[in-house]
Amino acid sequence: MTAAPATGLSPVDLGEFLDFAEALAGEAGGLAAQWFRKPLDIEKKRDESPVTIADRTIEAALRKRIAARYPDHGLFGEEHGCVGLEAHKLWVIDPIDGTRSFISGWPLWGTLIALLEDGAPQLGIIEIPALRERWIGARGRATRFRNGNGQEMLCKTSPCRLLAEARCYTTSPFYFTSRDRLAVEALLARTHTPRFGGDCYSYAMLAAGHVDLVVEARLEPFDYCALIPVVEGAGGIITDWAGRPLDLESDGRVIAAATPELYAEALAHLRDYGCIETGET
Repeated sequence: MTAAPATGLSPVDLGEFLDFAEALAGEAGGLAAQWFRKPLDIEKKRDESPVTIADRTIEAALRKRIAARYPDHGLFGEEHGCVGLEAHKLWVIDPIDGTRSFISGWPLWGTLIALLEDGAPQLGIIEIPALRERWIGARGRATRFRNGNGQEMLCKTSPCRLLAEARCYTTSPFYFTSRDRLAVEALLARTHTPRFGGDCYSYAMLAAGHVDLVVEARLEPFDYCALIPVVEGAGGIITDWAGRPLDLESDGRVIAAATPELYAEALAHLRDYGCIETGET
């Protein structure tokens, strides 16, 4: 399966929005640098996840830039809520995806920026400031990777077709409950190289061909919207566990795979465990 063949945006509009999204990503990285591996006050949100001044300040700055440039666009951010969800175009932002990595000095955290048109992701940026790496995805276009030296290349997922040969990531076993956790543990046991951690970086590595499968739960739209154009533009597949396209109403269970064959085998495994039809218990 390859990326969706077309985008609702004209090439001129898509180019403009991509340039703007990349500028936002660069600004986010610059802001984050002043707090990374520095003493920080860490608070807990209602869901017990950590948050810092870096998360809040970066998102506020990006929202200000978007509102000034595109006042008729909606905004959906992790830290400052939603404005204009009914808008034709909606920006979805995660200022620091992987706050636990950020506060522990681990460099595999990122900023995620997506633009949706009528609910469909049109572009996505995965920015990894500590490594100076960026993935740029746009519906109907090949995903691009740019390193810290400015060198750019097209991305292609791996040819892996079998679970037994797959390099599989999930962020944490603690994010699954009940039947889903048992299913994912059994899935990981069937893979060649099961690994934990990574947050958005796992999906970037899948797009780059270094990871073959990612299976996660408890994700929010700001966690996955930017990933969709990046994974699909590299030739991969990303959906919910039932094989449905991800949208703002998805249940947070996400699977991404390098090839249709690997994707089908992983979904069949989840179905065998009853995860797809009945969900968590």
